[in-house]
Amino acid sequence: MAKDFLKDAKDEYDVVVIGSGLGGLTSANILARQGYSVLLLEHHYQLGGMATWFKRRGGHIFDISLHGFPHGMIKSCRKYWTKDIADSIVQLKGVRFENPQFSLRTTFDRQDFTRILQETFSVPKETVDAFFDKARSMNFFDEQEKTVGELFEEFFPGRGDVVRLLMEPITYANGSTLEDPAITYGIVFSNFMQKGVYTFEGGTDALVGKMKDELIRNGVDLRIRTLVEKIEVTDDRKVQAVVVNGRRIKCRAVVSNANLKSTILNMVGEEHFDKSYIEETNAVRLNSSSCQVYMALKPGEGFDESCGDLLFHSEHNGFDIDAILSMDVSSRTFSFYYPNTRPGSDRWMIVSSTNANYRDWADLSEEDYQAAKKHLEETTLDCLEKYVPDIRSKLDYIEAATPKTFERYTRHIAGSSFGTKFEGLQVSKDLPTQINGLYHAGSVGIIMSGWLGAVNYGVIVSNDVDKYLTQPEVN
Repeated sequence: MAKDFLKDAKDEYDVVVIGSGLGGLTSANILARQGYSVLLLEHHYQLGGMATWFKRRGGHIFDISLHGFPHGMIKSCRKYWTKDIADSIVQLKGVRFENPQFSLRTTFDRQDFTRILQETFSVPKETVDAFFDKARSMNFFDEQEKTVGELFEEFFPGRGDVVRLLMEPITYANGSTLEDPAITYGIVFSNFMQKGVYTFEGGTDALVGKMKDELIRNGVDLRIRTLVEKIEVTDDRKVQAVVVNGRRIKCRAVVSNANLKSTILNMVGEEHFDKSYIEETNAVRLNSSSCQVYMALKPGEGFDESCGDLLFHSEHNGFDIDAILSMDVSSRTFSFYYPNTRPGSDRWMIVSSTNANYRDWADLSEEDYQAAKKHLEETTLDCLEKYVPDIRSKLDYIEAATPKTFERYTRHIAGSSFGTKFEGLQVSKDLPTQINGLYHAGSVGIIMSGWLGAVNYGVIVSNDVDKYLTQPEVN
Protein backbone atom coordinates (compact mmCIF):
# COMPACT_ATOMS: atom_id res chain seq x y z
CA MET A 1 0.00 0.00 0.00
CA ALA A 2 1.41 3.43 -1.00
CA LYS A 3 2.63 5.56 1.87
CA ASP A 4 0.40 8.50 2.79
CA PHE A 5 2.76 11.47 3.04
CA LEU A 6 -0.12 13.61 4.34
CA LYS A 7 -1.01 11.24 7.16
CA ASP A 8 -2.28 13.16 10.21
CA ALA A 9 -2.12 16.48 8.33
CA LYS A 10 -4.91 18.85 9.37
CA ASP A 11 -7.74 19.78 7.03
CA GLU A 12 -7.01 23.51 7.38
CA TYR A 13 -4.02 25.78 8.06
CA ASP A 14 -3.48 29.53 8.20
CA VAL A 15 -0.74 29.35 5.56
CA VAL A 16 0.38 26.75 3.03
CA VAL A 17 3.93 27.16 1.68
CA ILE A 18 4.55 25.41 -1.65
CA GLY A 19 8.20 24.46 -2.13
CA SER A 20 11.12 24.32 0.30
CA GLY A 21 13.75 26.48 -1.33
CA LEU A 22 15.41 28.94 1.05
CA GLY A 23 12.68 31.52 0.33
CA GLY A 24 9.91 29.08 1.21
CA LEU A 25 11.70 27.75 4.28
CA THR A 26 12.32 31.28 5.57
CA SER A 27 8.72 32.39 5.00
CA ALA A 28 7.44 29.30 6.79
CA ASN A 29 9.78 29.83 9.73
CA ILE A 30 8.90 33.49 10.25
CA LEU A 31 5.14 32.94 9.94
CA ALA A 32 5.27 30.02 12.38
CA ARG A 33 7.21 32.17 14.84
CA GLN A 34 4.39 34.70 14.60
CA GLY A 35 1.92 32.09 15.72
CA TYR A 36 0.33 31.01 12.45
CA SER A 37 -0.33 27.37 11.62
CA VAL A 38 1.90 26.59 8.64
CA LEU A 39 1.96 23.59 6.31
CA LEU A 40 5.05 23.32 4.10
CA LEU A 41 4.72 21.06 1.04
CA GLU A 42 7.75 19.81 -0.93
CA HIS A 43 7.39 17.49 -3.93
CA HIS A 44 10.97 16.19 -3.60
CA TYR A 45 12.18 13.66 -1.02
CA GLN A 46 14.27 16.26 0.81
CA LEU A 47 14.10 19.95 1.64
CA GLY A 48 16.19 22.80 0.24
CA GLY A 49 15.16 23.37 -3.37
CA MET A 50 18.35 24.29 -5.25
CA ALA A 51 20.14 24.48 -1.89
CA THR A 52 20.42 20.74 -1.56
CA TRP A 53 22.78 17.78 -1.79
CA PHE A 54 22.95 14.15 -2.80
CA LYS A 55 24.87 11.06 -1.67
CA ARG A 56 26.70 8.50 -3.81
CA ARG A 57 28.58 5.26 -3.29
CA GLY A 58 31.77 5.47 -1.29
CA GLY A 59 30.28 7.87 1.26
CA HIS A 60 30.49 10.90 -1.01
CA ILE A 61 28.16 13.86 -0.35
CA PHE A 62 27.86 16.46 -3.13
CA ASP A 63 26.50 19.97 -2.59
CA ILE A 64 24.40 21.28 -5.48
CA SER A 65 24.92 25.01 -4.93
CA LEU A 66 27.14 25.57 -1.90
CA HIS A 67 29.54 27.75 -3.87
CA GLY A 68 29.39 31.16 -2.21
CA PHE A 69 27.12 33.96 -1.11
CA PRO A 70 27.53 37.52 0.28
CA HIS A 71 28.39 38.50 3.85
CA GLY A 72 24.81 39.66 4.43
CA MET A 73 23.81 36.01 4.76
CA ILE A 74 25.28 36.02 8.29
CA LYS A 75 22.97 38.80 9.49
CA SER A 76 19.91 37.34 7.77
CA CYS A 77 20.49 33.87 9.21
CA ARG A 78 21.08 35.24 12.70
CA LYS A 79 17.92 37.34 12.60
CA TYR A 80 15.53 35.00 10.81
CA TRP A 81 16.99 31.59 11.68
CA THR A 82 19.43 30.87 14.51
CA LYS A 83 22.77 32.05 15.86
CA ASP A 84 24.08 28.51 15.38
CA ILE A 85 23.40 28.70 11.63
CA ALA A 86 24.92 32.18 11.33
CA ASP A 87 28.05 31.12 13.23
CA SER A 88 28.69 28.33 10.70
CA ILE A 89 29.09 30.79 7.80
CA VAL A 90 32.77 31.28 6.91
CA GLN A 91 34.66 33.31 4.32
CA LEU A 92 36.20 31.92 1.13
CA LYS A 93 39.46 33.77 0.54
CA GLY A 94 40.89 31.89 -2.42
CA VAL A 95 39.06 33.24 -5.49
CA ARG A 96 40.96 32.87 -8.79
CA PHE A 97 40.55 34.04 -12.38
CA GLU A 98 42.40 32.18 -15.14
CA ASN A 99 41.75 33.21 -18.75
CA PRO A 100 43.65 34.47 -21.83
CA GLN A 101 43.37 38.09 -20.65
CA PHE A 102 44.57 37.82 -17.06
CA SER A 103 45.50 35.52 -14.19
CA LEU A 104 44.88 36.73 -10.65
CA ARG A 105 43.74 35.90 -7.13
CA THR A 106 41.48 37.99 -4.94
CA THR A 107 39.64 38.02 -1.63
CA PHE A 108 36.67 39.31 -3.69
CA ASP A 109 35.83 42.44 -1.75
CA ARG A 110 35.78 46.13 -2.64
CA GLN A 111 39.17 46.93 -1.18
CA ASP A 112 40.96 44.16 -3.06
CA PHE A 113 39.08 44.76 -6.31
CA THR A 114 39.98 48.45 -6.09
CA ARG A 115 43.64 47.48 -5.74
CA ILE A 116 43.46 45.05 -8.67
CA LEU A 117 41.69 47.50 -10.97
CA GLN A 118 44.35 50.12 -10.22
CA GLU A 119 47.48 47.96 -10.26
CA THR A 120 46.63 45.29 -12.84
CA PHE A 121 44.19 47.12 -15.12
CA SER A 122 45.53 50.69 -14.70
CA VAL A 123 42.11 52.18 -13.93
CA PRO A 124 42.27 55.48 -11.99
CA LYS A 125 41.11 55.19 -8.39
CA GLU A 126 38.49 57.91 -8.83
CA THR A 127 36.90 55.91 -11.66
CA VAL A 128 36.89 52.74 -9.57
CA ASP A 129 35.36 54.55 -6.60
CA ALA A 130 32.72 56.17 -8.79
CA PHE A 131 31.76 52.79 -10.27
CA PHE A 132 31.46 51.12 -6.88
CA ASP A 133 29.43 54.03 -5.50
CA LYS A 134 27.11 53.91 -8.50
CA ALA A 135 26.52 50.17 -8.15
CA ARG A 136 25.98 50.51 -4.41
CA SER A 137 23.36 53.26 -4.84
CA MET A 138 21.14 51.27 -7.22
CA ASN A 139 17.70 50.23 -6.00
CA PHE A 140 14.46 48.87 -7.39
CA PHE A 141 12.80 52.30 -7.58
CA ASP A 142 15.39 53.76 -9.97
CA GLU A 143 14.76 54.00 -13.71
CA GLN A 144 15.48 50.68 -15.37
CA GLU A 145 16.43 51.80 -18.88
CA LYS A 146 20.22 51.51 -18.56
CA THR A 147 21.65 48.07 -19.36
CA VAL A 148 24.59 46.33 -17.71
CA GLY A 149 26.61 46.88 -20.90
CA GLU A 150 25.86 50.61 -20.85
CA LEU A 151 26.89 50.81 -17.20
CA PHE A 152 30.30 49.35 -18.05
CA GLU A 153 30.67 51.58 -21.09
CA GLU A 154 30.03 54.62 -18.87
CA PHE A 155 32.91 53.82 -16.53
CA PHE A 156 35.21 51.52 -18.53
CA PRO A 157 34.74 52.30 -22.25
CA GLY A 158 36.40 49.77 -24.53
CA ARG A 159 37.78 47.76 -21.62
CA GLY A 160 36.67 44.19 -22.34
CA ASP A 161 39.19 42.87 -19.82
CA VAL A 162 37.63 44.92 -17.01
CA VAL A 163 34.15 43.87 -18.07
CA ARG A 164 35.24 40.25 -17.88
CA LEU A 165 36.65 40.66 -14.37
CA LEU A 166 33.55 42.42 -13.08
CA MET A 167 30.89 40.48 -15.00
CA GLU A 168 31.89 36.83 -15.18
CA PRO A 169 31.31 35.97 -11.48
CA ILE A 170 27.89 37.67 -11.47
CA THR A 171 26.82 35.82 -14.60
CA TYR A 172 27.57 32.61 -12.74
CA ALA A 173 25.76 33.93 -9.65
CA ASN A 174 22.47 34.86 -11.31
CA GLY A 175 22.64 34.43 -15.08
CA SER A 176 22.96 38.17 -15.85
CA THR A 177 23.89 39.33 -19.34
CA LEU A 178 25.09 42.67 -20.71
CA GLU A 179 21.58 43.29 -22.09
CA ASP A 180 19.84 42.99 -18.71
CA PRO A 181 18.92 46.10 -16.67
CA ALA A 182 21.96 47.51 -14.87
CA ILE A 183 20.21 47.15 -11.52
CA THR A 184 20.30 43.35 -11.85
CA TYR A 185 24.07 43.61 -11.82
CA GLY A 186 24.57 46.53 -9.45
CA ILE A 187 22.70 45.14 -6.47
CA VAL A 188 24.16 41.63 -6.68
CA PHE A 189 27.70 42.90 -7.30
CA SER A 190 27.46 45.32 -4.37
CA ASN A 191 26.25 42.55 -2.07
CA PHE A 192 29.28 40.42 -2.88
CA MET A 193 31.69 43.33 -2.77
CA GLN A 194 30.66 44.29 0.75
CA LYS A 195 32.96 41.84 2.50
CA GLY A 196 33.75 39.03 0.08
CA VAL A 197 32.36 35.55 -0.57
CA TYR A 198 31.13 33.18 2.13
CA THR A 199 29.99 29.58 2.43
CA PHE A 200 28.40 27.29 5.00
CA GLU A 201 30.80 25.13 6.98
CA GLY A 202 29.40 21.65 7.35
CA GLY A 203 27.73 21.37 3.96
CA THR A 204 24.20 21.93 2.71
CA ASP A 205 22.93 18.82 4.48
CA ALA A 206 24.01 20.30 7.82
CA LEU A 207 22.47 23.68 7.01
CA VAL A 208 19.11 22.29 5.90
CA GLY A 209 19.14 19.91 8.85
CA LYS A 210 19.52 22.83 11.26
CA MET A 211 16.75 24.71 9.43
CA LYS A 212 14.48 21.67 9.62
CA ASP A 213 15.04 21.42 13.37
CA GLU A 214 14.17 25.09 13.80
CA LEU A 215 11.03 24.77 11.68
CA ILE A 216 9.85 21.81 13.76
CA ARG A 217 10.58 23.71 17.00
CA ASN A 218 8.39 26.54 15.72
CA GLY A 219 5.55 24.18 14.83
CA VAL A 220 5.75 24.02 11.03
CA ASP A 221 4.12 20.89 9.59
CA LEU A 222 6.76 19.66 7.11
CA ARG A 223 5.77 17.26 4.33
CA ILE A 224 7.94 15.80 1.57
CA ARG A 225 6.81 13.96 -1.59
CA THR A 226 3.72 16.16 -1.69
CA LEU A 227 2.97 17.62 -5.10
CA VAL A 228 0.54 20.53 -5.23
CA GLU A 229 -1.79 20.07 -8.19
CA LYS A 230 -3.98 23.13 -7.74
CA ILE A 231 -4.38 26.34 -5.79
CA GLU A 232 -8.11 26.89 -5.35
CA VAL A 233 -9.47 30.44 -5.42
CA THR A 234 -13.01 31.75 -4.96
CA ASP A 235 -15.03 33.55 -7.60
CA ASP A 236 -14.06 36.85 -5.99
CA ARG A 237 -10.36 35.92 -6.28
CA LYS A 238 -9.42 34.82 -2.82
CA VAL A 239 -7.27 31.83 -1.84
CA GLN A 240 -9.33 29.09 -0.20
CA ALA A 241 -7.43 25.78 -0.49
CA VAL A 242 -4.75 23.69 -2.18
CA VAL A 243 -5.11 20.27 -3.71
CA VAL A 244 -2.06 18.16 -2.90
CA ASN A 245 -1.57 14.45 -3.60
CA GLY A 246 -5.28 14.38 -4.44
CA ARG A 247 -6.33 15.84 -1.07
CA ARG A 248 -7.97 19.23 -0.53
CA ILE A 249 -6.56 21.30 2.35
CA LYS A 250 -8.10 24.65 3.24
CA CYS A 251 -5.98 27.71 4.01
CA ARG A 252 -6.18 31.47 4.40
CA ALA A 253 -3.02 32.24 2.44
CA VAL A 254 -0.54 30.53 0.12
CA VAL A 255 3.16 31.31 -0.35
CA SER A 256 4.48 29.73 -3.55
CA ASN A 257 8.20 29.07 -3.65
CA ALA A 258 7.70 27.37 -7.01
CA ASN A 259 8.47 28.75 -10.45
CA LEU A 260 6.57 32.02 -11.02
CA LYS A 261 4.97 31.01 -14.32
CA SER A 262 4.06 27.53 -13.06
CA THR A 263 2.36 29.09 -10.05
CA ILE A 264 0.21 31.45 -12.10
CA LEU A 265 -0.50 29.49 -15.27
CA ASN A 266 -0.62 25.92 -13.96
CA MET A 267 -1.48 25.86 -10.26
CA VAL A 268 -4.05 28.66 -10.35
CA GLY A 269 -5.01 28.98 -14.03
CA GLU A 270 -5.09 32.06 -16.21
CA GLU A 271 -8.90 32.30 -16.09
CA HIS A 272 -8.60 33.71 -12.54
CA PHE A 273 -6.42 36.69 -13.52
CA ASP A 274 -6.79 39.92 -15.44
CA LYS A 275 -5.99 39.50 -19.11
CA SER A 276 -3.28 42.18 -18.94
CA TYR A 277 -1.62 40.41 -16.01
CA ILE A 278 -1.53 37.11 -17.92
CA GLU A 279 0.03 38.93 -20.88
CA GLU A 280 2.73 40.26 -18.56
CA THR A 281 3.24 36.77 -17.12
CA ASN A 282 3.59 35.20 -20.54
CA ALA A 283 6.13 37.87 -21.48
CA VAL A 284 8.38 37.06 -18.50
CA ARG A 285 11.58 35.44 -19.75
CA LEU A 286 13.12 32.55 -17.92
CA ASN A 287 16.73 32.84 -16.89
CA SER A 288 19.31 30.32 -18.03
CA SER A 289 20.01 26.93 -16.52
CA SER A 290 23.18 25.08 -15.57
CA CYS A 291 25.30 22.03 -16.05
CA GLN A 292 27.41 20.67 -13.23
CA VAL A 293 30.03 17.95 -13.00
CA TYR A 294 30.55 16.43 -9.56
CA MET A 295 33.91 14.82 -8.84
CA ALA A 296 35.07 13.00 -5.71
CA LEU A 297 38.63 11.89 -5.02
CA LYS A 298 39.64 8.51 -3.63
CA PRO A 299 40.12 8.27 0.16
CA GLY A 300 43.53 9.62 1.08
CA GLU A 301 43.87 11.67 -2.13
CA GLY A 302 43.73 15.46 -2.26
CA PHE A 303 44.82 18.53 -4.20
CA ASP A 304 47.07 21.47 -3.48
CA GLU A 305 45.54 24.36 -1.53
CA SER A 306 46.92 26.68 -4.22
CA CYS A 307 43.88 25.62 -6.27
CA GLY A 308 41.90 28.07 -4.14
CA ASP A 309 38.21 27.86 -3.27
CA LEU A 310 36.55 29.27 -6.40
CA LEU A 311 38.22 29.26 -9.81
CA PHE A 312 36.74 31.12 -12.78
CA HIS A 313 38.36 29.41 -15.74
CA SER A 314 37.88 30.34 -19.40
CA GLU A 315 39.66 29.68 -22.68
CA HIS A 316 37.57 32.27 -24.54
CA ASN A 317 39.22 35.51 -25.60
CA GLY A 318 36.64 37.80 -23.99
CA PHE A 319 33.37 37.96 -22.08
CA ASP A 320 30.78 36.40 -24.40
CA ILE A 321 27.43 35.23 -23.03
CA ASP A 322 26.82 32.99 -26.04
CA ALA A 323 30.14 31.26 -25.44
CA ILE A 324 29.36 30.90 -21.72
CA LEU A 325 26.04 29.18 -22.55
CA SER A 326 27.39 27.02 -25.36
CA MET A 327 27.53 23.22 -25.15
CA ASP A 328 31.04 23.59 -26.53
CA VAL A 329 32.16 24.64 -23.07
CA SER A 330 34.93 27.21 -22.82
CA SER A 331 34.09 28.72 -19.40
CA ARG A 332 33.75 26.90 -16.10
CA THR A 333 33.61 27.73 -12.41
CA PHE A 334 35.42 25.16 -10.29
CA SER A 335 34.49 24.90 -6.62
CA PHE A 336 37.13 23.10 -4.57
CA TYR A 337 35.86 21.39 -1.44
CA TYR A 338 38.49 20.63 1.19
CA PRO A 339 37.93 18.32 4.18
CA ASN A 340 37.23 21.34 6.41
CA THR A 341 34.11 22.04 4.33
CA ARG A 342 32.64 19.23 6.42
CA PRO A 343 34.76 19.26 9.59
CA GLY A 344 35.75 15.78 10.66
CA SER A 345 35.64 14.33 7.16
CA ASP A 346 38.55 13.36 4.92
CA ARG A 347 36.72 14.11 1.66
CA TRP A 348 38.17 16.13 -1.20
CA MET A 349 35.72 17.09 -3.92
CA ILE A 350 35.41 19.39 -6.92
CA VAL A 351 32.28 20.68 -8.62
CA SER A 352 32.43 22.27 -12.07
CA SER A 353 29.56 24.61 -12.97
CA THR A 354 28.68 25.96 -16.41
CA ASN A 355 25.76 28.06 -17.58
CA ALA A 356 23.64 26.34 -20.21
CA ASN A 357 20.68 26.57 -22.59
CA TYR A 358 17.85 24.15 -21.83
CA ARG A 359 16.94 23.47 -25.47
CA ASP A 360 20.49 22.39 -26.33
CA TRP A 361 20.01 19.44 -23.98
CA ALA A 362 16.25 18.82 -24.10
CA ASP A 363 16.17 18.33 -27.88
CA LEU A 364 18.73 15.50 -27.89
CA SER A 365 17.79 11.86 -28.37
CA GLU A 366 18.44 9.68 -25.32
CA GLU A 367 21.55 8.20 -26.96
CA ASP A 368 22.93 11.62 -27.88
CA TYR A 369 22.01 12.97 -24.44
CA GLN A 370 24.01 10.32 -22.62
CA ALA A 371 26.92 10.82 -25.03
CA ALA A 372 26.81 14.59 -24.41
CA LYS A 373 26.91 14.05 -20.65
CA LYS A 374 29.90 11.76 -21.01
CA HIS A 375 31.62 14.32 -23.25
CA LEU A 376 30.97 17.01 -20.62
CA GLU A 377 32.61 14.84 -17.97
CA GLU A 378 35.67 14.08 -20.11
CA THR A 379 36.25 17.66 -21.25
CA THR A 380 35.85 18.86 -17.67
CA LEU A 381 38.57 16.46 -16.55
CA ASP A 382 40.75 17.60 -19.45
CA CYS A 383 40.38 21.19 -18.25
CA LEU A 384 40.88 20.33 -14.58
CA GLU A 385 44.19 18.62 -15.34
CA LYS A 386 45.70 22.11 -15.69
CA TYR A 387 45.14 22.62 -11.96
CA VAL A 388 45.13 19.04 -10.58
CA PRO A 389 47.57 17.30 -12.97
CA ASP A 390 46.83 13.75 -11.80
CA ILE A 391 43.07 14.17 -11.39
CA ARG A 392 42.16 11.05 -13.40
CA SER A 393 44.27 8.72 -11.27
CA LYS A 394 42.90 10.30 -8.08
CA LEU A 395 39.27 10.23 -9.17
CA ASP A 396 36.86 7.91 -7.35
CA TYR A 397 33.50 9.13 -8.71
CA ILE A 398 32.18 11.48 -11.39
CA GLU A 399 28.65 12.44 -12.42
CA ALA A 400 27.15 15.18 -14.61
CA ALA A 401 23.90 17.12 -14.23
CA THR A 402 22.22 19.08 -17.04
CA PRO A 403 19.25 21.47 -17.38
CA LYS A 404 17.07 18.36 -17.72
CA THR A 405 18.35 17.16 -14.34
CA PHE A 406 17.39 20.44 -12.69
CA GLU A 407 14.00 20.36 -14.40
CA ARG A 408 13.35 16.88 -13.03
CA TYR A 409 14.25 17.61 -9.42
CA THR A 410 13.02 21.21 -9.08
CA ARG A 411 10.12 21.14 -11.57
CA HIS A 412 11.28 24.57 -12.77
CA ILE A 413 10.12 25.30 -16.31
CA ALA A 414 13.01 24.58 -18.71
CA GLY A 415 15.16 23.64 -15.72
CA SER A 416 15.87 27.29 -14.98
CA SER A 417 18.54 27.50 -12.28
CA PHE A 418 18.18 31.26 -11.87
CA GLY A 419 14.42 31.81 -12.01
CA THR A 420 13.22 34.62 -14.25
CA LYS A 421 14.64 37.74 -15.77
CA PHE A 422 14.13 41.12 -14.12
CA GLU A 423 10.59 41.68 -15.44
CA GLY A 424 9.46 38.71 -13.36
CA LEU A 425 9.95 40.70 -10.16
CA GLN A 426 7.01 43.02 -10.77
CA VAL A 427 4.76 40.12 -11.77
CA SER A 428 5.80 38.32 -8.59
CA LYS A 429 5.17 41.39 -6.41
CA ASP A 430 1.77 42.02 -8.03
CA LEU A 431 0.45 38.49 -7.48
CA PRO A 432 -1.50 39.33 -4.27
CA THR A 433 -3.19 42.25 -6.04
CA GLN A 434 -4.67 39.69 -8.43
CA ILE A 435 -5.51 36.93 -5.93
CA ASN A 436 -6.07 37.88 -2.29
CA GLY A 437 -3.88 35.75 -0.05
CA LEU A 438 -1.57 34.45 -2.80
CA TYR A 439 2.13 35.30 -2.64
CA HIS A 440 5.29 34.29 -4.48
CA ALA A 441 8.79 33.91 -3.01
CA GLY A 442 10.68 32.25 -5.85
CA SER A 443 13.79 33.29 -7.78
CA VAL A 444 13.15 36.46 -9.73
CA GLY A 445 15.23 39.34 -11.05
CA ILE A 446 17.41 41.31 -8.67
CA ILE A 447 16.10 39.52 -5.61
CA MET A 448 17.80 36.41 -6.91
CA SER A 449 21.27 37.07 -5.46
CA GLY A 450 21.68 33.39 -4.81
CA TRP A 451 21.08 32.20 -1.25
CA LEU A 452 20.98 35.66 0.33
CA GLY A 453 18.37 36.92 -2.11
CA ALA A 454 16.24 33.83 -1.57
CA VAL A 455 16.25 34.23 2.21
CA ASN A 456 15.54 37.96 2.09
CA TYR A 457 12.71 37.58 -0.41
CA GLY A 458 11.19 35.00 1.94
CA VAL A 459 11.36 37.61 4.71
CA ILE A 460 9.67 40.29 2.58
CA VAL A 461 6.85 37.94 1.57
CA SER A 462 6.25 36.66 5.11
CA ASN A 463 5.79 40.23 6.31
CA ASP A 464 3.24 40.84 3.54
CA VAL A 465 1.37 37.65 4.49
CA ASP A 466 1.27 38.72 8.14
CA LYS A 467 -0.22 42.11 7.19
CA TYR A 468 -2.85 40.39 5.04
CA LEU A 469 -3.86 37.87 7.72
CA THR A 470 -4.28 40.52 10.40
CA GLN A 471 -6.77 42.52 8.31
CA PRO A 472 -10.24 42.34 9.94
CA GLU A 473 -11.96 41.25 6.71
CA VAL A 474 -9.70 38.19 6.45
CA ASN A 475 -10.64 36.82 9.86
